[in-house]
Amino acid sequence: MADDVLRPEPRPTTETAAYWDAAREERLVVQRCESCGRHQFYPRAFCTACLSEHLEWVDSAGAGSIYTFTICRIPADPSMVDKVPYAVALIDLDEGVRLLTNIVDCPIDRIRVGARVEVRFERVSNTTVLPQFTLTDLDDR
Repeated sequence: MADDVLRPEPRPTTETAAYWDAAREERLVVQRCESCGRHQFYPRAFCTACLSEHLEWVDSAGAGSIYTFTICRIPADPSMVDKVPYAVALIDLDEGVRLLTNIVDCPIDRIRVGARVEVRFERVSNTTVLPQFTLTDLDDR
């Protein structure tokens, strides 16, 4: 990849800033409603279960399973040319929320729906760290 091709970075909002701040510290966090106790992701200004505005950020264990995935063989962005093929997946975290991410650091042919995963962090710039996931059961196959 050419040095002048930069990977697109997220643009934090009021609701997502705490998530991206935690990612820079290599922590995965999700919102938890202080009123009803429900976890939620993606970040919002209110609880989607009870509409309370009393939300807190809690650390996630960073473990879950693959709900679904796709293998990208054509880069979605010029900055991803050196990464193809790569996996994009929906992960069901053990806390009960689902998030979109990449599966990294494992053979593409080992990725399966239901496979257990754990979080990894990729620093893409001085200001952005991306939570991504890898398979935890590579030795089992």
